[in-house]
Amino acid sequence: MASDTTGRSETFDIGGELPVNRLGFGAMWVTGEDIIGRPDDEEAAKAVLRRAVDRGVDFVDTADSYGPGVSERLIGEALGDPDDVVVASKAGLLRNREGEWLPHGDPDFLKNQVLCSLDRLGTDTIDLYQYHRPDPDTDFEDSVHAFAEMKDAGQVAHVGLSNVTVEQLETALEIVDVATVQNRYNVGHRDDEDVLAACEDHGVGFIPWGPMYAVDDDEAGPVLDEVAERRDATPQQVSLAWLLDHSDVTLPIPGTSSVEHLESNLAAAELSLTDEDLTALNDVDPQ
Repeated sequence: MASDTTGRSETFDIGGELPVNRLGFGAMWVTGEDIIGRPDDEEAAKAVLRRAVDRGVDFVDTADSYGPGVSERLIGEALGDPDDVVVASKAGLLRNREGEWLPHGDPDFLKNQVLCSLDRLGTDTIDLYQYHRPDPDTDFEDSVHAFAEMKDAGQVAHVGLSNVTVEQLETALEIVDVATVQNRYNVGHRDDEDVLAACEDHGVGFIPWGPMYAVDDDEAGPVLDEVAERRDATPQQVSLAWLLDHSDVTLPIPGTSSVEHLESNLAAAELSLTDEDLTALNDVDPQ
């Protein structure tokens, strides 16, 4: 695997003051099947979290709805409250046994959820707390004000948004400093290119969820395979390397429940893509 990453920024300052390596870890998959309940082996899940940090990951992302509560608790038990790791969580989605993700942005609910997150993570202040998804039944500004109040109270250090439009980002910025936006984005899904551009303009970190989903796309998959073969890499690694090259504000957070897959994902930070590779990937017709 080629490893010349000259020209690619290696870190990003979340909120202008929390420097993190740009390839983080998403802790959704350390839960049970379908992201509900406990994993079969909690010690193995904790081992993945610890290994990620041992390998230099200093940005771990989770949510109160992963489990629900399971991912946050395991992070708290495995990592404690480390000074050298930025832990991000989210609130604003409910889970049920049918696997639905139900938006719930009521301010009182959000203020209750941050108390639960603080307890499970074992901290006094959450580094980054994100509004998981706008709720069509709750005024967006009211929900964002709840996060601003959490920040004013010292419960969270920085506020983020997830699954938002440019207009919603601009609205939120009038209420509170927004440190990050987490939207679906990858080689094969670029509907939110305008949101990414807005994040660049405002110096806001952009966390692309589903960063490796494109390996199964009809359009992107074959191109990823071709580039991977040329680079002696995996399509997943190419997907992550493209995101790191595409913008200096992107913060991919690939997740896994396997140490082996973790090691493979992290190797993407050392993968160098040529101009030919980038042209081929940039020319993919997104789904």
